[in-house]
Amino acid sequence: MSKKYEKVAYYPGCALEGTAQSYDRSTKAIGKELGLETVELDNWNCCGAMEVKNIDPKLQTYLSARNLSIAEDMGFDTVMAPCNGCYHNLKKAEYDLKNDDASREVNERLSSKAGHKTYEAGKVETIHALDWIKNSVGEEGIKDKIKGGLKGLKIANYYGCMYTRPRHIFPEKDQGPGSESTHKPHFMDDLLAAAGAENVEYPLKTACCGGAHTLSDSDTSTKLVLNLLQAAEACGADVIATECPTCHTGLEMHQIRAAKAFGKETKVKILYFTQLLGLAMGVSPRKLGLQENFSDAMPMLKEKGLI
Repeated sequence: MSKKYEKVAYYPGCALEGTAQSYDRSTKAIGKELGLETVELDNWNCCGAMEVKNIDPKLQTYLSARNLSIAEDMGFDTVMAPCNGCYHNLKKAEYDLKNDDASREVNERLSSKAGHKTYEAGKVETIHALDWIKNSVGEEGIKDKIKGGLKGLKIANYYGCMYTRPRHIFPEKDQGPGSESTHKPHFMDDLLAAAGAENVEYPLKTACCGGAHTLSDSDTSTKLVLNLLQAAEACGADVIATECPTCHTGLEMHQIRAAKAFGKETKVKILYFTQLLGLAMGVSPRKLGLQENFSDAMPMLKEKGLI
């Protein structure tokens, strides 16, 4: 395990201060339980995940690079981003600044205009919340903190598409034993298994939920989510574990919409992996934000004796 990740700069991004506050709180709660420290970036900005990226990709690179520059100024060499979109964009910015002259030129020009130090590739590492926990305390560290665990809970682990794609911006993945896989990611499976859960074999763990199109083409997004929900139920899952706020919100909202618009009801519940780990460690459901989920898992968790 690496002591490097015991104290990291924390980039919550827009979602974790908005629709995904329960992800933010549960991430901080389990960090505290595990003896890990997060320090939020000062005056951070949006990473440019949606509209900016579509209109001007190099401006998006600058926006992400500015956050990395802040981390460097704060004395950190690691930024932890729980959101797949933020994680992806910071990693992409790192790749672009290393490999594309035009991206470097735009970043230097905008940094100069904004009056802050220009971020140079290689100064700060971006990691996901899964990397943070897996590589700092690992499965054994999780087992040491278990109070009750998740025995009897069947989980389909859903990573979404941005956690592993495009593969070239994640050079640390696919490096053999101990590394994450882009083809069949397993970090969330590993951690939840250590907490006592039974992971089902879920073939759609990196399929797209249609989150980027939910406003422009709701029917397509609903159909993509319904496919994910029905597949999880077919695999015998009680819960779909998520590690992305866009995916999580999409699964919850389109589960409701699928029932109303298409008459297709599913009963599988949706919970952040941090909420599940927190429950296994004995953290109260309220501190983990379970009451904020549209997918009400409380009755099912009570029936299984997990709360």
